[in-house]
Amino acid sequence: MKQTKETWLFEISPAKRLIALNFKEIWRYRDLLILFVKRDVVTLYKQTVLGPLWYLIQPLFTSVIFTLVFNTIAGIDTGRVPPYLFNLAGITAWNYFRDCFINTSDTFKKNENIFSKVYFPRVIMPLSVIISNLLKFGIQIGIFVFFYLYFIFYGGYEIMPDKSLLFFPVLILIMAMLGLGFGMITSSMTTKYRDLTFLVSFGVQLLMYISAVGYPLEVVKEKAAKYAWVVEYNPMTTVIEAFRYMTLGEGTISAFSISMTLIVSVVVFLIGLVIFNRTEKSFIDTI
Repeated sequence: MKQTKETWLFEISPAKRLIALNFKEIWRYRDLLILFVKRDVVTLYKQTVLGPLWYLIQPLFTSVIFTLVFNTIAGIDTGRVPPYLFNLAGITAWNYFRDCFINTSDTFKKNENIFSKVYFPRVIMPLSVIISNLLKFGIQIGIFVFFYLYFIFYGGYEIMPDKSLLFFPVLILIMAMLGLGFGMITSSMTTKYRDLTFLVSFGVQLLMYISAVGYPLEVVKEKAAKYAWVVEYNPMTTVIEAFRYMTLGEGTISAFSISMTLIVSVVVFLIGLVIFNRTEKSFIDTI
């Protein structure tokens, strides 16, 4: 009996390339991506009393603590910028990277049930986290602008944004790629090493203190020159310093440091994508 070759409409198989980001397929599943974004936004503070107000409370109160500890007790000078606004700028930028990193670092573990039942591009999950956190970031930028205008019109401070603020989307892209890259790497490793879940929360807190969130980079160079390189070569230090320079006119920024940080973020993202693609082929057997 003569055999005939069957023609399939769709063929689902693991990604064969090291770097596989099928934009056409992601676009085909865009409705699912939007659904996951809505889920992340709606369910995060569901059945809470204050709801989305937590988006505002966390940076505001953290800025108060930073101002008390770093500026009042430690006596760190922030120049012509009010300490509270200086700290709020650093915390606002840091929060977006932190949330992207932490919320994508357990993608496989958190979604193992749905991954084992239905097919869709797995990278949609971490992408939905990046987009939903962008909405939260926009709300926190709004509260930053509010205090920015308050200190100008009612506080009497002479501060104004720099023209380099036009490149602010580049900073957002850098933070998103760093958070997504590190998150995909960690998520892939937690399928075998569950202890990394606890290490991430602890490690991110420590990383914040070497990212110049609560102090200027120049202070570290003056008071701890021997160890300043740890802070100076941290990619997030460049991002935070650049954000302060763009918005407050205070900070250290250069085209070279931004370019190098952009390159590092691209490399981290590509490494994360490679590891993520390799892990999604067999993670269900080890998780």
